[in-house]
Amino acid sequence: MKLYYKPGACPLASHIALHETGRQFEIEAVDTATGRTESGADYRAINPKGYVPALGLDDGTVLTEGAAVLQYIADTTPDAGLAPTAGTLARARMQEQLNWIGTELHKAFGPLFRAGTSEAEQDAARVAVAGKFDFIETQLADGRAWLVDDRFSVADAYLFVVSNWANFTGIDLARWPNLAAFVGRCAARPSAQAAMRAEGLIQ
Repeated sequence: MKLYYKPGACPLASHIALHETGRQFEIEAVDTATGRTESGADYRAINPKGYVPALGLDDGTVLTEGAAVLQYIADTTPDAGLAPTAGTLARARMQEQLNWIGTELHKAFGPLFRAGTSEAEQDAARVAVAGKFDFIETQLADGRAWLVDDRFSVADAYLFVVSNWANFTGIDLARWPNLAAFVGRCAARPSAQAAMRAEGLIQ
């Protein structure tokens, strides 16, 4: 199994999840600007969409889209407890979180990473992200440690990665103390430490 990633980007969530499972896996960095992997392969031959993540399975199959990759990792290693049982309300709640993070919060950050974005567009994006953070802050205000069933899941890994982008885009998480505490809890997990270290994000 091989995870194709870009350091610090959304595949970090899948990287964290893989470490949570204890399974053997490989990683390979992708330069999405040139379309080449670290070993020089044509990444579009692996994933025609051209972006990360992609998960190469042992039989040669390639799975793409972050939410799908995360759930596949969770479902194929059920003992790791990274997702509620399929068909339960808790599972639907986790999918609800994954979908919202992907379509709302993740996308809101887009202009802050896109080359050529004007200062006004970046300011508008920060306002949009702040609105999403306001919503998360209210969710976490009930004292829960994690998003679903008070147990760490792949949705938490995804929320951690995207929320942590605040630190690189001029957004101070101190305005959202519950979210800041959540990010701190995730960052302290051995799986997150291992994944961030492997991607060169921390020493």
